[in-house]
Amino acid sequence: MIDFYFFPSPNGLKVAIMLEECGLAYRIVPVDIGKGEQFDPAFLKISPNNKIPAIVDRDASDGPLSIFESGAILIYLAEKSGRFLPRDNAARFDVLQWLMWQVGGLGPMAGQAHHFRAFAPEKVPYAIRRYTDECNRLYGVIDRRLEGREYVCGAVSIADFAIWPWIVPHERQGQNLDDFPRLKAWYHRMEARPGVQRGLALGPERMMDQAGYKFLYGQTAERVSEMRDKRSGSDT
Repeated sequence: MIDFYFFPSPNGLKVAIMLEECGLAYRIVPVDIGKGEQFDPAFLKISPNNKIPAIVDRDASDGPLSIFESGAILIYLAEKSGRFLPRDNAARFDVLQWLMWQVGGLGPMAGQAHHFRAFAPEKVPYAIRRYTDECNRLYGVIDRRLEGREYVCGAVSIADFAIWPWIVPHERQGQNLDDFPRLKAWYHRMEARPGVQRGLALGPERMMDQAGYKFLYGQTAERVSEMRDKRSGSDT
């Protein structure tokens, strides 16, 4: 059994989709990041970066294994299940490079676009333009990549599961899928997959309210320590 520490953000949803697609047994352990539960000392032992998602595989060959960072989790689940990550060297690294493209590019840039367009306490026109334009560039990259392909690497893979949840909130990123016809067709192709639908049903993405902002933005090392200690005290 896999314990899946989950909140319905794009990074949480990519692992939810993968678990459903590959058919591994799991149970959800909710982590409400809008209430600061990511700072619980027990969770920090599993995910020291105080972020979701994370997993603990209770059935790992050498005993319980905890993994944080969504990209690492996707690779682990693919190797455990033998699905959605090719064994052939060239095909494998084709998938991995597009997974890293999402982890290092699309996710961070879209996250910044979300922040400055929807959450920032003051409007910063340069930041809004900077991240909206960069998302637009990245959408163009994936749109070109999908020419002649049903999925990002030909066959469906963990690259698709990583990318799709970050395209779901495209309007919040200031993007119009009609400008990217191949991406739009892929988006709806993914949306129609039963495993994607089941993963999404675990918890459609939640917009954070004002009360939750303090747990997500402007953290420092000192502040994280304070919240960890506060959560520790509340559990005793």
